[in-house]
Amino acid sequence: MSEWRGTLALMTDLVDLGPAGRQLMTIATGVTDSQLDAPTPCAGRSVRQLLGHVVGLTASFRDAAHKELGARTDTSPDADGWPEATDDWRAELAARLPELVAAWREPAAWEGMTRAGGVDLPGEVAGVVALDELVLHGWDLARATGQEFACDEVSAAAVQAFVEQFDPAGTPGLFGPAIPVAAKTSTLDRLVARSGRDPRWTPPA
Repeated sequence: MSEWRGTLALMTDLVDLGPAGRQLMTIATGVTDSQLDAPTPCAGRSVRQLLGHVVGLTASFRDAAHKELGARTDTSPDADGWPEATDDWRAELAARLPELVAAWREPAAWEGMTRAGGVDLPGEVAGVVALDELVLHGWDLARATGQEFACDEVSAAAVQAFVEQFDPAGTPGLFGPAIPVAAKTSTLDRLVARSGRDPRWTPPA
């Protein structure tokens, strides 16, 4: 996030983060303590670190929606590397995800300018970035812990449109080089591949 300085096309319709938020919470609820040190599709990041990242971004993008600019929005939550989840990560995520979803259901969140990860950007873009984080990291977490991941078509299409605005060769700090996939694959698999993730990824044996 902190590496991006580009200009993206704005969204013309508000997107509900509810379905993606609920799916992420379902996946997170299925994570066991024995899986916290397992690898994830995010190279070099453990489940524990991925959860720490997700907990942090829910607060950052909640504040971005409210235009409450401060410590959470002015710096990248990963400035010193991905933080590890605290012992209370389950309670933190259960409290913050509904707040994030509710914040982006307010039309004012999508208007004007805001800031997230130290980057000033239009509200229309920030809302889709938040959705992108929920969907892709929900998928990451599901794959890392052997769970099924489902994404509603509206969310998948919105995130796919977002990631396709970036260089398929990769964007440091955001996406790796796109992975080739069959033309008739699902919208979810196409957006996962376009973000630089292999849709066939499974944890090492």
